[in-house]
Amino acid sequence: MDPGLVPVLMLAAVTATLFLLGLAGVRRLKPWPVAVRGGVAALFVTTGLAHFIGMREELVAMVPPALPAPALLVTVTGVLELAGAAAVLWSRTAPWAAAGLTVLLLGMFPANVDKALNGPVTSVLDELVPRSLTQVVFLAATVSLVAHYARTPNRPFAQRRP
Repeated sequence: MDPGLVPVLMLAAVTATLFLLGLAGVRRLKPWPVAVRGGVAALFVTTGLAHFIGMREELVAMVPPALPAPALLVTVTGVLELAGAAAVLWSRTAPWAAAGLTVLLLGMFPANVDKALNGPVTSVLDELVPRSLTQVVFLAATVSLVAHYARTPNRPFAQRRP
């Protein structure tokens, strides 16, 4: 299996499983955002661990040449992905974690474009369109959570009044 498919499969499989468990009557899993939060957490645990295990050298090589300290950037983004994965699971931090992960995805997108245009193509997922579509799927998951929480009655993004 292409390693580039693993994060997409994790997102889809965990989200679908939690959603189906919610439909089957598991009370704490009923709202769809809980399922998406679980899928997003699985996605970012998978990609976050890749920053340290297995794909680290490839990720360091993906950092565009204009950016300094590629290894440090890969370490920092890996830590942010793992922290975001943990924070998106807790309802109080989920809105902020989803927003932060959205910004992180947008910030890392240029590295994905650079890899697709200038890096070696070892699979179809290394090409620009599939790589971009994968990022769109990830963004759809995080943005759907941000949008959901922006519309919730207790409005976690609203400023609290004294």
